[in-house]
Amino acid sequence: MAAQGKREVHQILAQSFKELACRRPIEKITIKEITDRSGVIRPTFYNHFQDKYELLEWIIDHDLIEPIKPFIRSGMTVQAMTFLFINIEKEKEFYTKASRLEGQNSFIAIAQDCIQRLLVEVFEERSRRRQPKYEWLTPQRLAQFYGQSMVFVVIQWIQSGMTIPAQELAELYEYMLSHSLEDSLKDL
Repeated sequence: MAAQGKREVHQILAQSFKELACRRPIEKITIKEITDRSGVIRPTFYNHFQDKYELLEWIIDHDLIEPIKPFIRSGMTVQAMTFLFINIEKEKEFYTKASRLEGQNSFIAIAQDCIQRLLVEVFEERSRRRQPKYEWLTPQRLAQFYGQSMVFVVIQWIQSGMTIPAQELAELYEYMLSHSLEDSLKDL
């Protein structure tokens, strides 16, 4: 199947899943409901995704991570986070419902995996050019640390009703990243 055709099927399934997730808990959504709503047969779903959680992962990667890659690669954290928050706001209802997903396939775990893959890739690209200052700070550990902090901020923001504007939250996140614990204690 051509890349364009594959992407179209992914988008059709994703849209169906998002619409269903806005109406009922993700845990209760079946593959049959997704395929019936999208107008494709079940085998088509399984040709593209293992389950609805892999579809959710694709949505996070496609809708949230892919658009911020150029910003992250360029070291433009505030712009990346602003864009991320704006994209979440565009589908506020879906991400609010998705953020409630808990357990083995929780939204938090899926989102962390997605952002950590991107960050590992960026850290590995940069670390090839020079010897690391601290051997313990591997691309994987750095990606895990920053991935967890990004997802923490996203989840807290979503669950608080997204009351802070995207740009302001991105600036607050940049503040947290650029200041030490000691600095933060002084600023409170």
